Amino acid sequence: MPIISVIIPAYNAEKTIQETVQSVLNQTFTDFELLIVDDGSKDATLDMIKRIPDPRIQVFSYPNAGANVSRNRGLAQANGEYVSFLDADDLWTPDKLEAQLNALQTNPQAAVAYSWTDCIDESGQFLRHGGSVSVSGNVLAELLIINFLSNGSNALIRKQAIVESGGFDESLSACQDWDMWLRLAASYEFVAVPYPQILYRTSTNSISSNVVVLEQAVLTVIERAFTQTPASWHYLKTYSLGNMYKYLLFKAFDGYPNRQTGQAAIRFLWQTLKHDPSMLRVRVTWKVLFNIMITNLLPTQQAQKLRQKMKGTSNVSALLAHLRFNFPELIQK
Repeated sequence: MPIISVIIPAYNAEKTIQETVQSVLNQTFTDFELLIVDDGSKDATLDMIKRIPDPRIQVFSYPNAGANVSRNRGLAQANGEYVSFLDADDLWTPDKLEAQLNALQTNPQAAVAYSWTDCIDESGQFLRHGGSVSVSGNVLAELLIINFLSNGSNALIRKQAIVESGGFDESLSACQDWDMWLRLAASYEFVAVPYPQILYRTSTNSISSNVVVLEQAVLTVIERAFTQTPASWHYLKTYSLGNMYKYLLFKAFDGYPNRQTGQAAIRFLWQTLKHDPSMLRVRVTWKVLFNIMITNLLPTQQAQKLRQKMKGTSNVSALLAHLRFNFPELIQK
């Protein structure tokens, strides 16, 4: 029986699945099974997997039902004492499983081990460092404020704990990972591995890039979580909503924003300032305002060119001068 079951839900993942699978096979800890749940892919995903000869790989194919259902289907097939989920476009560093397993074995009272995340682009190039929160033990209060695990490719979990927590909520269109971490944190302790081991791929086609859908799912998770916490913790909800809208605000300008995301960003900015007025004193807020203005008032291609130039400009006055000189029609509006 393998010690760890790694579960990869895959849907039309032909561009990334081989690299993702290889990052699992390259692990320094080798006593695992790799369960790939094909969610009705219509591209060459299955052909790509067949090209990787490794007896630890098992493939299960089902009609398309969504990532949450696929994760639960993989969980039902898992034989390991521990389980870890990996999205079909994300990557792990080679020591991910070994370090997290060691953390759980050293801290038998904990049910979840997690690491830090770095972000990569669609071609696999480093983009930026993610969060570096390291809290262990009872982490529910901190997790209510922000999803410091960042994504669903992070944690190593004792299988019994995730089964007892009910698996992934199949009714959620997004944010199912944070929902799961919150339910686990309500009953179990966490332990941190304080360095980056997850490479999270940002993609303009991912569910998390649809900020309107994401907003509704996150609100559902937050409302549910706070109905199940003591009243003495309800003051944390303001911080939770503030952090959520900050995330959505900056997520709106990942990739290639359009008028729809630009209009959503107006609402996100208002909600951000409503829950955290201190953001008015932060310089990056003014850059966001410029982004919102040009996204909503300029043609998409023109706005994208200006946005590229703005990336290297930190001074607000310089940004305004650049706009006035190159886009006088925008200033007039």
